[in-house]
Parts: sequence; C-alpha cells; structure tokens
Amino acid sequence: MKKTINTTEEVQSVASNKKVLAGVVTSNKMTDTIVVSVQQYAKVPKYNKYVKSHKKYKAHDAGNTKNIGDKVEIVECRPISKDKHFKLI
Repeated sequence: MKKTINTTEEVQSVASNKKVLAGVVTSNKMTDTIVVSVQQYAKVPKYNKYVKSHKKYKAHDAGNTKNIGDKVEIVECRPISKDKHFKLI
C-alpha cells in the first residue's frame, strides 16, 4: 500500500521543523534530480513596495517522475550531494 500526502497537515507532520517550499520544475535533465524555481513576494520596508525574487533549488526525484512546468513541493533533508539538500514530496 502506497501512502500519499494530500493535505498540508500531513506535510507538517512529516517535516515538523524542516522547510517546505513550493515551486515550478525548470529542469529535469539530470538523473534523479530536478531543478525547482521557488518564487517569493516580499515587502521592502524602506521603499514600502513589494518585490518578487526567485531562487533555484536542486531536489531529489527518484525515478525522474516530474517534467518541466510541473508544480511541486520540496522538503529539506540531509545533504544528498554537494548541491542537493531537498527531496520531492
């Protein structure tokens, strides 16, 4: 029986003190690795304006199941390689 995670409550129970980020897959060319672009929207107090910023994270995707453009959630985990510290939920 395969367990799937559907709600945010279950995600929080799996990763109680770890970062959970949502983003879009931008690359899947590597074996068992995807690149996820996570976008943030934050207010800059000095100028009283909102600014968009993004960062790319490498995440472990066992079996290369995701394609470019898919919306995914990744969770922080132990270091898998030099750059890869997240895995796919």
